[in-house]
Amino acid sequence: MPATHPIPLVSIITVNYNQPEVTCEFLASLDKSRFRNFEVIVVDNGSRLDPTAMIHQRFPEVTVIRSDDNLGFAGGNNLGLEKARGEYIFMVNNDTEITESLLDRLLEAFQSEKKVGMVSPKIKYFHHPDTIQYAGFTSMNACTGQAFPIGKMEKDHGQYNQKRPTYSAHGAAMMLSRKVIDEVGKMPEVYFLYYEEWDWSTQIRKAGYKILFEGNAEIFHKESLSVGKMSTLKTYYHIRNRILYMRRNVQAWQLAVFTFFLLFAIAPKALVQYICKFQPDHVSAFLRGIYWNIRTPLTPSHE
Repeated sequence: MPATHPIPLVSIITVNYNQPEVTCEFLASLDKSRFRNFEVIVVDNGSRLDPTAMIHQRFPEVTVIRSDDNLGFAGGNNLGLEKARGEYIFMVNNDTEITESLLDRLLEAFQSEKKVGMVSPKIKYFHHPDTIQYAGFTSMNACTGQAFPIGKMEKDHGQYNQKRPTYSAHGAAMMLSRKVIDEVGKMPEVYFLYYEEWDWSTQIRKAGYKILFEGNAEIFHKESLSVGKMSTLKTYYHIRNRILYMRRNVQAWQLAVFTFFLLFAIAPKALVQYICKFQPDHVSAFLRGIYWNIRTPLTPSHE
């Protein structure tokens, strides 16, 4: 950080769910960081076995918070936020490993422009370290409920090594200022899994803050260790929360167009694919995700 600025405290929050070894690999990677003024909070999200003793034996300086229940992605991070003391909060997946300049460059991004509320780094695949997972997001299509990660599956040749605005941070790695959280509120817990960072990013942008992608900061992600690429949990929450995000964040006419698109494009295509693949459990999960939105009243966007 520039000498004219006091060195801030960064609170690093990561959530563990039945992956204590993966979490310890992440904690070990923090030794690479050049920036050292941080505290680390691990939230155990209702794992079958309490990992507290294991983590404290190897990393005695880490704060471990144990929840008896699985609070979801947002709930787990928000529980950690209650104990965080930092001026900046870095919420990061436990299935990542950091690079030595990551924290420095994320912090520098907050000083580069006015009204920066959240910053995400370039995310690359851990097992394919030359391949990009995230270099920012496109805007969310207000009629289809779709957005796409920029650079996904591209080889990294430095083409995204710049800092620029993006529509949403990536939930695997996002740094926020305490000021923004105090103003906008915590991550919305109604989603439980998927789309919560999009909703949070939308609320932060509506409050007048910028969300930046910092391509000169990198982190490596061990994708899909928690849920699995074809799990019914993923099928359920993806469609449930895609609809929920639209209900909470678009105008009435856009929601009407989205509903038409859902009924006559999204749902038929998905159901045909699941039936053709002999996946009745995914058909059920998909339909339950739609039905959840039919029977569940809408909550305000700030909750």
